[in-house]
Amino acid sequence: MSRKITLLACMLTGTTLFAQKDTVTLDEVVVTANKLEQKQSTTGKVITVITKEQIEKSGGKTISQLLNEQAGITINGAFNNTGSVQTVYTRGASPGRTLILMDGIPLNDPSTITTDFDLNFFSVNDVERIEVCKGPQSTLYGSDAIAGVINIITVKKDTKKPFNIKATLSQGSLGTSRNNVQVFGKAGKLTYTTRFARLFTNGFSSAYDSTGVRNYDNDKYDGTVSSGQLSYQASHHLAFKAFLMYSQYKAGIDAGVFADDRDYNIHNKSLITGTGFQYKKGRVAITGNYQYSELTRNYRNDSAHKTSTWFEDNTYFGKSQFIELYASTRLGNGFTLLTGADYRYSSYNQNYFSVSAFGPFKSQFRDTSLSQTALYASVLFNSPYKKLNIELGGRYNDHSRYGNNSTYTFNPSYSFNDHLRVFGSISTGFKAPSLYQLSLNSKLNAEKSVNYEAGFSIQQQKFTTRLVYFNRRINNGIDYNYITFNYFNYVKQTVNGLEWELAASLGKAGFSANYTLLLSEEVTQNRLTTKDTVTYDYLLRRPKHHINLSANIDICKGLNIAVTGKYVSSRFDIGGYRRADISLPSYFILGASADYVLNERVRFFADAQNITGKKFFDARGFNAIPFLFNAGVTFNW
Repeated sequence: MSRKITLLACMLTGTTLFAQKDTVTLDEVVVTANKLEQKQSTTGKVITVITKEQIEKSGGKTISQLLNEQAGITINGAFNNTGSVQTVYTRGASPGRTLILMDGIPLNDPSTITTDFDLNFFSVNDVERIEVCKGPQSTLYGSDAIAGVINIITVKKDTKKPFNIKATLSQGSLGTSRNNVQVFGKAGKLTYTTRFARLFTNGFSSAYDSTGVRNYDNDKYDGTVSSGQLSYQASHHLAFKAFLMYSQYKAGIDAGVFADDRDYNIHNKSLITGTGFQYKKGRVAITGNYQYSELTRNYRNDSAHKTSTWFEDNTYFGKSQFIELYASTRLGNGFTLLTGADYRYSSYNQNYFSVSAFGPFKSQFRDTSLSQTALYASVLFNSPYKKLNIELGGRYNDHSRYGNNSTYTFNPSYSFNDHLRVFGSISTGFKAPSLYQLSLNSKLNAEKSVNYEAGFSIQQQKFTTRLVYFNRRINNGIDYNYITFNYFNYVKQTVNGLEWELAASLGKAGFSANYTLLLSEEVTQNRLTTKDTVTYDYLLRRPKHHINLSANIDICKGLNIAVTGKYVSSRFDIGGYRRADISLPSYFILGASADYVLNERVRFFADAQNITGKKFFDARGFNAIPFLFNAGVTFNW
């Protein structure tokens, strides 16, 4: 009883206090930068880490919403109805130009036009941490890493007991329930983890009713994620692993911009499995990985609610395989050599059937495939006094369709002292054309980019900040020609930008913020006439100004309260076929959360999004979230 009174008193006395203690740490140990465990201060790459603690305090958010709070990243769809397409824009790059990794291994969907991997397949409860590495990373990670990579890490570390259980139960607005259970442990040389998560919500209408009188229905979402991991330490030097993740979700979707459809649903499935090993002895470490994945996307529109299409069944099936082997060797005098090779194979097919006012229609896209083989190497130098760090690397990529291409990276950094560090890079990236694009134009080449980057970071005990300038140029971007109705290497894009991150700690309180500025120029086909070339000084759905704010405070022992704010400036969206682009208004939304640790076994949390009920749009013709509330509890045994 006394504990309840104390908790209530803390909440009443603390409702007007705001600050942020979970600051962005600029010297985390990371693996994404160079495939080696290293401090952020020993690499010149721009890396942001979303820690396990930050993830656990965001129980009501999705992976996309967490990423959407980071400098330089916009996730279009993060604030739309659950199950919506999640389009990742990093530093203003187009869709499919940010590579998603799971535990360091690339993920993609060969059945989509831009090969984006669906972030809806991840449960936030299954994630241990996220590392975002911005700027071209194609030298180490290959195609799609033009703007950066997002490494979603699911592997648990420091498991000691043979049997552990962790369960999370939560309920929220719109009939939303989020449930997760994990069983994990370590017995001798064997470490295991099993997880199951389910997210259900009645949702809201995906399409926006601009008249306000058409009574659009809510679009539900029901998804589950099951996963398992095994690792076996065969000897002091050799370890093996195996993993599997099966995800599926059903979601209601609508007929399109401003258009409802009461029986249009998607049912998407993903299977990812694989194995690997790591051998470490002396100065040498060798890592091998194999991953196999299958993805099925089914769009089904039955005839109960007739729109322009009475019935539609559209099924895509994609398959991918990935094999890699790489080794790091410490050469002495601060030099490390990383060498590696990887092989990628992907294929997909499609079956389509529909009935409309024009009658039945059937089509089939038979199996088509491609493969890529690559060799890469990097030389890393860390000076004896930990001041100068240099990475110099290159990659040769051989593609079964268009031939070969190469990339390079030069990335130095210098620490003047324990607090001030400067860094920069000159690097290239590439995106291979997708199977669908190649099926229409077999002569497509890889899209290539050149990136320049410079910045500095200051890190003190109670204050950290980082400022980065970047410039990216693309001269042969892949786009769709609405005159020839085909894909071609056409787009020229230049993006200049700034990213500024700040975090300050004041004992029990603190504050953090980030700001992104995008200045862009894109030469592409005129979207209004489709008959000439136009230079646009903006990028669709990507704001020029983007600000995230966060503040929290420890009210009393175990209780933490936080407030967040997000500002997105005006930006343009497509107005329709051969119509002028439409400007979407800017918006500012507020969120709040509370986290109470009762003891080492029980943790309560609550999360509220868009607490003022602001009406805003991230995509023209589609609704964004209303006020949402979620609360729950996590148990550990």
